[in-house]
Amino acid sequence: MVLRLPLPPLPSEHAMTPVQPKEGFNLSRWAIDHAPLTRYLMVVLMVLGIAAYFQLGQDEDPPFTFRAMVVRTYWPGATAQQVAEQVTDKIERTLQEVPNADKIRSYSKPGESQIILEIKDSTRAAEVANIWYTVRKKVGDMRYTLPQGVQGPFFNDDFGDVYGVIYALQAEGYSYAEVKQFADDVRQQLLRVPDVAKVELFGVQDEKLYIEVSQKRLSQLGLDMNAVLAQLGQQNAVEGAGVVQTPQDQVQVRVAGQFQAIEDLRAMPIRGATGNMLRLGDIAEIRRGYVEPTAVKVRHEGQEVIALGVSMTKGGDIIRLGKALHAATASIAKTLPAGVQLVNVQDQPKSVASSVNEFVKVLIEAVAIVLAVSFVSLGMHKRTGEQRWWKRWYIDPRPGLVVAITIPLVLAVTFLAMWYWGIGLHKVSLGSLIIALGLLVDDAIIAVEMMVRKMEEGYDKLRAATFAYEITAIPMLTGTLITAVGFLPIGIAKSAVGEYTFAIFAVTVIALVLSWIASVYFVPYLGTLLLKPPPGRPKAVGAPLGGSKAHAVASVGANNLPPHVVAAGITDDPHEVFDSPFYTAFRRLVHWCVEHRWMTIGATLLIFALGIVGMGKVQQQFFPDSNRPEILVDLWFPEGTSYAGNEEVTLRVEKRLMEQPGVATVSGWVGSGVPRFYLPLDQVFPQSNVSQFIVLAQDLKKREALLASLPALLAQEFPEVRGRVKLLPNGPPVPYPVQFRVMGPDPAVLRAHADEVKAVLRASPHMRGVNDNWNESVKVLRLEVDQDKARALGVTSQSIAQASKVMQTGMQVGQYREGDKLIDIVLRQPEDERRAITDIANAYLPTASGRSIPLTQIAKPVFTWEPGVMWREGREYAITVQGDVVKGLQGATVTQQLLPELRKIEADWHAAGQNAYHITVAGAVAESSKGSSSIAAGVPIMLFITFTLLMLQLHSFSRAMLVFLTGPLGIAGVAGALILLGRPFGFVALLGVIALMGMIQRNSVILIDQIEQDRARGVPAWDAIVESAVRRLRPIVLTAAAAVLAMIPLSRSVFWGPMAVAIMGGLIVATVLTLLALPAMYAAWFRVRRPEPEVGAGD
Repeated sequence: MVLRLPLPPLPSEHAMTPVQPKEGFNLSRWAIDHAPLTRYLMVVLMVLGIAAYFQLGQDEDPPFTFRAMVVRTYWPGATAQQVAEQVTDKIERTLQEVPNADKIRSYSKPGESQIILEIKDSTRAAEVANIWYTVRKKVGDMRYTLPQGVQGPFFNDDFGDVYGVIYALQAEGYSYAEVKQFADDVRQQLLRVPDVAKVELFGVQDEKLYIEVSQKRLSQLGLDMNAVLAQLGQQNAVEGAGVVQTPQDQVQVRVAGQFQAIEDLRAMPIRGATGNMLRLGDIAEIRRGYVEPTAVKVRHEGQEVIALGVSMTKGGDIIRLGKALHAATASIAKTLPAGVQLVNVQDQPKSVASSVNEFVKVLIEAVAIVLAVSFVSLGMHKRTGEQRWWKRWYIDPRPGLVVAITIPLVLAVTFLAMWYWGIGLHKVSLGSLIIALGLLVDDAIIAVEMMVRKMEEGYDKLRAATFAYEITAIPMLTGTLITAVGFLPIGIAKSAVGEYTFAIFAVTVIALVLSWIASVYFVPYLGTLLLKPPPGRPKAVGAPLGGSKAHAVASVGANNLPPHVVAAGITDDPHEVFDSPFYTAFRRLVHWCVEHRWMTIGATLLIFALGIVGMGKVQQQFFPDSNRPEILVDLWFPEGTSYAGNEEVTLRVEKRLMEQPGVATVSGWVGSGVPRFYLPLDQVFPQSNVSQFIVLAQDLKKREALLASLPALLAQEFPEVRGRVKLLPNGPPVPYPVQFRVMGPDPAVLRAHADEVKAVLRASPHMRGVNDNWNESVKVLRLEVDQDKARALGVTSQSIAQASKVMQTGMQVGQYREGDKLIDIVLRQPEDERRAITDIANAYLPTASGRSIPLTQIAKPVFTWEPGVMWREGREYAITVQGDVVKGLQGATVTQQLLPELRKIEADWHAAGQNAYHITVAGAVAESSKGSSSIAAGVPIMLFITFTLLMLQLHSFSRAMLVFLTGPLGIAGVAGALILLGRPFGFVALLGVIALMGMIQRNSVILIDQIEQDRARGVPAWDAIVESAVRRLRPIVLTAAAAVLAMIPLSRSVFWGPMAVAIMGGLIVATVLTLLALPAMYAAWFRVRRPEPEVGAGD
């Protein structure tokens, strides 16, 4: 007596007959039947795709709409708090009414207001221009409510321009005016270059015409400044003098006397108090000069220069633009005078060319890996008979060749689609192509694997090709769409990061859909053309009639099929294919998992829980830093620092930077941050207390060494400045990795609370460079006027202010017109009368009697302090405390460490009754949360569409839910891979994890669909579960291996590395669980029991 599995009743004739072709349209058969058309389409699409590739625009970053506008207003003489209350607050109140207004941030300085309006990220790019028009209209309508003397408001919404190519015009020995003329000529020629949208000049110093009059001399002559001011203004006015109407003509009347030359100014008569006439040149020094204090200066390699920033037209090719500019500048250089050079400071085309070449190299590596997987896994066969160990296996290159032809075909059509939809080549789209590569071969591998297997079973090529369509086309389509839907949250995200990463969705979905079309249309045709059945392969029982006569041999061992095959009624699969030692061992493992289903499910849940715990240990990140060789060095001086003081220190820093080993070039902006030469750059607005350098390292290794050494250099040698050394970022701009915003109504109390927060951050060993954006208070010289004396003498506060202004900075009295130039005429006192602060005591004021008196007779100068800058957020005073983190840590990690202590401080404020004061998280964490929320908003739609596709494919809620539940199974692999390789979990990695769900469910669909097909043919449930896992092992593992191995080259990328690592780890773990845990889950869900063994008779 022996135990044996019971044989089911003899299968019916229908069950035992071979699978016959299904009725209905078969796209694979149609492609084969219309071979000339198929060949034509392959060639045409390939040629069009190659042509489209060379037409694609190339840039460093994807196009991105800046949804921000700056509203700047000036109120000379007002304090920062007066500006905040009388100007800033009123404009902010109006801006709150603007459609789609999101954030309103502002700062108020003495005499200056700047408001940054950000509209919602969900605003469509096409609507942005209309919203800016609305802003101008609304603010224009309320302008009458602002105080008298306010200048502006002025609007700037031009933030999208990226000056990817910057030239420095070096002209040592020439005047500013001459260099500006050279720069204008160069600009005019550069604007003629194709794809150039704008050429902006930086570092230009405006010309001025200074009239310097000694007040002492005027007093001696009985003159006062106001009289000189009035006479100059009246003399140079352009005033209409009427038109003489004659019977035949209209004759314009012109009044001469305007200043045509500097000599006219010198010769201008000034009437004295006694009626005597004096020439202006006798009492004043008149000279041409430049704006004082100087405006923004640009320096390159130790020389003062004028910079020309070149911006490319939208959708242009930056590499082609670079070549055109190179040719143009070579031509321009020949026309420049001796001693004038045009030097390239920033060369984005070079960076993009290097980046594109790097990505193409990675793409080629990925293609090579995928092809190696395809050639080996699809073409490896075992020779029959006794062979030496190195001759037992051989590789048939034909199946791999089918996949090899499919890859460039799909990529070519993808390029064609990218060209049609206006998606250019940049780091996001190129990385997406590599991700798509690992997925687009899946369908081709599944189709080729099915054809190869059926030909091994004895099917002829035509039937094998059409059979693959009947069995796999619809499940493949469902799986492809599910994978594509996994990227849907990226495509519909309404945020800045969603717009930035949109190409991940677009390129991947295009490639996936095209890969399915290729796998059911072109792959079967290529299979019939290239594939050959293995020689001597016996024709299996159940193979359809009409097989290849050349290879139709008698069935060997057909009557000795293994019991499990007979029992299952799976007569289409030859025992030679799935009865190797490997498959036998795998079958036993699946048997064990299904039999011990609850233990298997428990282990799966444990792995999932460990993954959740592991994700909590992974450092969070928004976007990584760029791998470009530039380093940005910021120099922040105390608030109120003069341009001269700023420049003096900046020149010393520049000299030390140029001496550092590994530095290629040093370019600096004095009094401003550098212009946006790189899209994600966080721009610093012009201020007298800031300078910024671009330090170009010789290579990335030298860049890292400089990044480590420069902070110590600045701290030790230049303690008077707050220096910051940073790399260029990736993704939307974020000022600091760690930022906390302290908000409240009273500036004085707020200042004290912000200092508490700052102390906590400075105490953290993980923080460096902690500061806040209110900076220091500024020195003020307040003139305390004795109003009784002033009134008695007929002197007003306004006349005192005007006298002080003329003395210190000068007053514009008109404009000197020279050709197309307008040069301001400025009246002021000589430098020796205004150099020292004490000189203000020597100022003279005109009185009502016509005599002048010393200023100190009615006013007392008093030194005091007042806020230098006051930031607001949403019409509430806000101080942002911020800083960098030490190397090796992420901003989000440090923020989470600091937050509990800051919450305790906030609770103490509230306990003391100061409930209006609170702390909010800002910076990279806030931006990441904002971006993640926009992605999360699309997840329910993704889940709904995914479940709908599963229902359409599986026709069962239970089976659909079973597949659905496998989606998160890869989380343990994601956490394990990130921790093992020390990678942070950034925003891009988050997108990969969401898309990973679709990849996992794709394999689950194929496996569940196979089980259902077997059960529909009458196969017992237990055997259908086990045998389906065995038969789908190769295609599932092959597709997963292709996706995982294709990610290996991408894992080296700074931008894409964490996403590639996350997908690799998640897909490996999920593939194992799909093959082992999913059968157990199916058996548990549907309560499938193993057939009881029967006691049979002996032999």
